[in-house]
Amino acid sequence: MVFRAALPQVSREPTCVGKLSRLIESDSNRFCPFLFLFRTLCSQVTKKPKAKMLVLLAGIFVVHIATVIMLFVCTIANVWVVSNVGNASVGLWNNCTNTLCNGTLVYAHEDALKTVQAFMILSIIFSAISLLVFVFQLFTMEKGNRFFLSGATMLVCWLCVLVGVSIYTSHYANGYTTYYRSEDHHGYSYILAWICFCFSFIIGVLYLVLRKK
Repeated sequence: MVFRAALPQVSREPTCVGKLSRLIESDSNRFCPFLFLFRTLCSQVTKKPKAKMLVLLAGIFVVHIATVIMLFVCTIANVWVVSNVGNASVGLWNNCTNTLCNGTLVYAHEDALKTVQAFMILSIIFSAISLLVFVFQLFTMEKGNRFFLSGATMLVCWLCVLVGVSIYTSHYANGYTTYYRSEDHHGYSYILAWICFCFSFIIGVLYLVLRKK
């Protein structure tokens, strides 16, 4: 009767350690300290998949925050195109000379620049919304529906970055409109925008893949 009562409890042990568990329990007086250690290790083994999932989600969360920050920096910093002749650069808002960004862009009235500004601002908004939705869904929604909305929102952010940076590359990054021409090179804001383009796509896809985990 004692053996039958203990059998269902033993069957819940991992199959790879079932025999060892029964061997230790058969002589519990001698192996009592080892029994406690053995059960502790078994419980940690069964929790490893959940721990890996938490580490993955924490990594995605950190990368997502970094993406939001980089989007904000590359949008407001006027270092999209930098001149090699003198200390001058241009961005989406002003023309900078000697670290003073108070010059008005000569092409500020163009629809192409306004479109780039609008899409970069939208990318920041959608990225921040996706981050908030991710935190909300993490604690409220059930398994299977989790992270779907945050992933879809992040992919919208990715599309906004794609449109904005592509238009800027086509109209202004070649230097002809910025009047720097052969004496220019891409600034860190332009590079950060393309990095955010890659990160936002990866994060959005990961959210969709992990929605059932």
